[in-house]
Amino acid sequence: MAKIISLFNNKGGVSKTTTTFHLGWILSEMGKRVLMIDADSQCNLTGLCLSLAGTEDIEEFYNHSGIDNIKTSLDPVFGGLPRRLEPAKCFEFPNREGLYLLPGHIGFAEFDISMGVAQELTGSLRMAQNIPGAINYLINITSQEYGFDYVLIDMSPSVSATNANLLMQSDYFIVPCSPDYFCNMAINSLTRVLPEWKNTYDNIRRHSIFQNAEYRFPDTLPKFIGTILQRYRPKNGVPARAFQSWIDKINRNVATNLVPTLREHGMLIEEERFGPIREDVEPYNLINISDFNGLIAQSQKYNVPVFALSEEQIEQSGKVLSNSINSRDEFRYTFTQLAHKIIRLTS
Repeated sequence: MAKIISLFNNKGGVSKTTTTFHLGWILSEMGKRVLMIDADSQCNLTGLCLSLAGTEDIEEFYNHSGIDNIKTSLDPVFGGLPRRLEPAKCFEFPNREGLYLLPGHIGFAEFDISMGVAQELTGSLRMAQNIPGAINYLINITSQEYGFDYVLIDMSPSVSATNANLLMQSDYFIVPCSPDYFCNMAINSLTRVLPEWKNTYDNIRRHSIFQNAEYRFPDTLPKFIGTILQRYRPKNGVPARAFQSWIDKINRNVATNLVPTLREHGMLIEEERFGPIREDVEPYNLINISDFNGLIAQSQKYNVPVFALSEEQIEQSGKVLSNSINSRDEFRYTFTQLAHKIIRLTS
């Protein structure tokens, strides 16, 4: 079975989308078959992926490519259509074997009302019994169809019923963070929200309506495997002082507040798994990723990931070129290290 990993933070602007894409690319480079799911109705991951794949006419792609998106794939359940869920037809990157995308759709946000009704179900609405388990069922049958090793879900930055469902049906989850006050505030929020989501789905699993559903919600709990601190400006190879201060605060907040709460509710992987990758000052942080700066624009221009840019595609000279090459290579090393850690933690 594919390992389902959600990337979630209820604060936006923490680079979930670019991290999902570059992590998926590296994992596929390492021989893994990877599906990226755009579960954010803003569709930023879809736009990034299709641009990098050289797809210029997005309207043509959505209307005539034959590729499904997250909304159309789930319409049989959420739209009340008289047919079963089927494996989604996913987009395969033409220049990266083993890497696939299930595109997003702005209409996916419309399902949140139905999901909320299902989560509050007391037994009177049998018609909603298949809603909680639909996303998990779709992911599993699609993964079986394509033989995926990993499914990466790029979630929207909101505390919504749909996000509760996405995270609670995952095997693992990562919390990407940016080094600022509001992200630290978001960690406090997650410390309260995640146990509430767990309690909601504990009730769903126990309820007879859902126990008899055709699309059953999984009995397992998602396990936290760490944060990713990113979007900081480096100085002499390390985060500048102002960024390091917030990185330290967020790491302390995660270790002293979020992790104990998740441990109490069974939503943390076994502590010994962190051992080989743990650093004393950042025990639950997987990696630090600096800001992409100008390299992201070049990667979008030439339809390649940041770490795959050639010297010619960087379009610089002299010391600027040399610094850009060093940054490119550092990004490859960083994402390779991240991929190795995730494989270790989820194996």
